[in-house]
Order: sequence, then C-alpha cells, then structure tokens
Amino acid sequence: MAAPRSVVVEAGSWVLGFPLSRWEFAATLGMFLVFSTGLVCIYLTMPAAEYELLKLPRTLSDLRSLKDHLAIYAQLHPAKFILGYCSTYIFMQTFMIPGTIFMSLLAGALFGVVGGLFLVVFNATAGASSCYFLSKLIGRPIVNWLWPEKLRYFQAEIAKRREKLLNYMLFLRVTPTLPNLFINLASPIVDIPFHIFFLATVVGLIPASYITVRAGIALGELKYLKDLYDLKTLVVLFLIGSILLLPTILKRKRVYE
Repeated sequence: MAAPRSVVVEAGSWVLGFPLSRWEFAATLGMFLVFSTGLVCIYLTMPAAEYELLKLPRTLSDLRSLKDHLAIYAQLHPAKFILGYCSTYIFMQTFMIPGTIFMSLLAGALFGVVGGLFLVVFNATAGASSCYFLSKLIGRPIVNWLWPEKLRYFQAEIAKRREKLLNYMLFLRVTPTLPNLFINLASPIVDIPFHIFFLATVVGLIPASYITVRAGIALGELKYLKDLYDLKTLVVLFLIGSILLLPTILKRKRVYE
C-alpha cells in the first residue's frame, strides 16, 4: 500500500497569502460559474411571480414562510421543484455554503419521512462527493490554511485504522465527532479512497438525516435548531457510531495481545 501523502503545503504555492495558486483559483471559479449558470437557468423557468418569494432560509421563521409558499409550487410543478431543490442542495454542499440543514428540514416538511429522507441522503451524498473531488483538485492548501492541527490529527487517526477504514468513516459520519464539512474536504487529502468515502456517506448520514427530516414534518413545533440534537439524540448517535467502530477496537485489542 502506498504511503499517505504529506499534508504540508509549500508557502511558494500561495498567491499573496491566499491559499490557492492562480490556476486553482481559476478552476474553482469555473466550477462555481457552471453550477451558478445551471441554477439561474432553473430559476428562469419559474413563473415571474415566484421570483421575489424565493430565498435561502436563514432562520426557522424564513423556512416556515418558504415552506408555505413552495408547498403549492411543489404540487403544481413537482419535476421542476425537485430539480431546483436538488441543484440548490448540491451547489451549497459542493461550495460549503451554510444552510443545508434548512434544506433538509424543508424536504421533511414537503415530502414526508420516506421521500424527504431519500432526497436528503441523495443530495447530501452527491454534494459531499462533489466537494471531495473539488478538494482533491484544490483543497490541500485551503484545509492546511484553515485547520492545520485538525488535519494532522485526522491523518494520524486514519493511518491507525487503514484496515478497518470504512468502520471508522461510518463512525465519523454518524456522530458529530468531526464536522461533515471538514470530512468532505480532508478525506482526499489524507488518501481516503472514494468508494469508502461514498459508502460511509450514504450509510452514515441516514440516522442524522432521519432526525432532521422527522423534525421537518413538525416544523411548526420546532423552536430552535439546537433542539434537533438534544442529549438523548446525541447519546443514540454515539451509541450507533460505537457499534460501527467496534470491529476496529476489537482488531486493535487482538493486535496488542
């Protein structure tokens, strides 16, 4: 097995202190413009009367207003709505734009548990995969710039668990041990194979997505986002994650014995 690549970034590759070279910045900008153009095209297919009512929600109050409006549009134009929803979600996930939790709540509010869960897991996985490949292209200097200590810790943990890497990645996805944004960006840098990253994302995001989608069904009763993950919920997530991590722990114990 090839040795993991170093995560050290040479200062000479930075441009005026910004952690991207010119070609990396140009590639990122090009991808951003392609995604943006697609979203604008979808936006322009909607009736003009809908424009002023569309905005990314930043509060639960915004989300409730958006949900009341989009419920009618989703019924009248289901294909256009799902296309727009998926494109927006994947765009936000790819370029690390905050607010996907509101999109997950919206899926539950509009499509129920089964439909909402499918949409959220599909889009979260697609967006995370896009972010993975974007990071493979230009992420190394950014992650080193933002989280140098966390990246070194992550690389050390991955190195210790290479033989049971899927179990460890599932643990990270199920539990809030590390932010999903960091996992998406750092995984290609520490040489996590894409098939393991993909499987861990698809399966590992299901528990948290289910919690969020269920909360979206009772959106009117949700007062604060922090209520989504109370102590009981966190205990359950860590219990599931610990079960997934058990094969790794047992293997290490046998090695030491």
